Amino acid sequence: MHVSFALFADAANLSQEGKLNILGIFDALHVTQFPALHPRATFVLRMKASTRDAGTHPMLLRWINPRGVELWHSEAQLDIGAPAPGQQEIDMPIIVQLDLPLDMLGEFTMRVSVDGREAAVSVLHVRGTPPAPVVPAGAGQLPA
Repeated sequence: MHVSFALFADAANLSQEGKLNILGIFDALHVTQFPALHPRATFVLRMKASTRDAGTHPMLLRWINPRGVELWHSEAQLDIGAPAPGQQEIDMPIIVQLDLPLDMLGEFTMRVSVDGREAAVSVLHVRGTPPAPVVPAGAGQLPA
């Protein structure tokens, strides 16, 4: 089993035909103050499994700040069936809607583990808006 891609987006869904639709892919956010919360982010994984991956596999998502501190984690079980006759791989899109806590500037990471092994790392760059310059009183006035 392997991860084809892991990314952050504004939204994602599966069509009736099983197509993965992703809207608003991003890898950076601008934040004006901390702590902050980026609400309703969507984390999208596209995994591929083969016949030998049939069974149950533990999956762990870990949200890590730039200092290496885990801000939260979530555990799940992936139940993988055998591919349909004639198919060698199973396409497994995983869509997770979540709120992202942000406590500082820098590179945050979403670390994905399957079966206790790291399967993907997705980086989110958190940047700050520079503070407005302070203009001393009387500065910028034209002389009379």
